[in-house]
Amino acid sequence: MTLRRALTALTTLTAALALAACGVTNTPPPANPVTKTTRASVSAAASSATRPAVTASVAPAPAGFRNCVYTVTGNPARPVDPPNGKEVPATGTTAVTLTMTEGKVTITMDRAKTPCTIASFLSLVQQKYYDGTACHRLADRGLYMLQCGDPTGTGRGGPGYQFADEIFPTDTYVAGTVAMANAGRGTNGSQFFIVYQDSTLPRNYTVFGKVDQASIGVVARMAAEGQDGSNPDGTGRPNNPSQIISVAAG
Repeated sequence: MTLRRALTALTTLTAALALAACGVTNTPPPANPVTKTTRASVSAAASSATRPAVTASVAPAPAGFRNCVYTVTGNPARPVDPPNGKEVPATGTTAVTLTMTEGKVTITMDRAKTPCTIASFLSLVQQKYYDGTACHRLADRGLYMLQCGDPTGTGRGGPGYQFADEIFPTDTYVAGTVAMANAGRGTNGSQFFIVYQDSTLPRNYTVFGKVDQASIGVVARMAAEGQDGSNPDGTGRPNNPSQIISVAAG
């Protein structure tokens, strides 16, 4: 691929992200590989009437903790409850291990940097939201990442709630980066992506973890089998099953 073609492809991906909106029909997911869609607005309204928003206490959190807000937006792709946003731990590191098709992928996370994102991720792990799910999108040209976290496997599924971004000017997308996919500002849910080769993206995604070299190798082996090109931007479903078999915290 020439430099001009690579830059054109990256511009197309970024433009698709800017144009992405919440899906209201069962159309294919948007072209950008780190963009997700959400369920229909009618479903969101019905769900909001029955599932209360989980919000943080008005009182400031004590030192070492953060209050987070998780706003109910619709029905979850798999039965799951929003996390408790009151006094979320904001110090220390934690880890989870994904047992995937080609081996184990360990994600290490810094609670001091992205406590609200990590609290949500761990809550979903503990509720087995990710177990037995397939990663639905692979980018292997110019951008190198595997996107996971939707139990429906369509790119439209989420946990039925959203939360704010935790983005920093120093964030980059080098190999090993783990970040949240989104459909625009403040729309984080359950979908995330793992970068297996250095990539360039705008700082629009919450970087909440990293994987070690062995884990990068696991993702790279799945990516090596390519993808079906089913999306307009040249990304698609991985040819390898790329399944998250189970996830364990610690």
